[in-house]
Amino acid sequence: MKDMQAHLERLRNEAEECELISKLATNATKKALFAKLAEHHRALVKEVEEAVTSCSPSPSDDRVASERGGSPDA
Repeated sequence: MKDMQAHLERLRNEAEECELISKLATNATKKALFAKLAEHHRALVKEVEEAVTSCSPSPSDDRVASERGGSPDA
């Protein structure tokens, strides 16, 4: 899970950097390219966030597991 969080942080940083480069670019082609890259990285961030959320047990899962005598990580 930590590796997914690290990857998520890296993608967020890359999206921000691409957006900044897009804003600073004087060449229209580069401006458009980096804007598109920023958008792509944001889409990847969203996908990874959804994956992390779906992999994380909810608090209700912990409660059900403990009521059954098992550990929430099982």
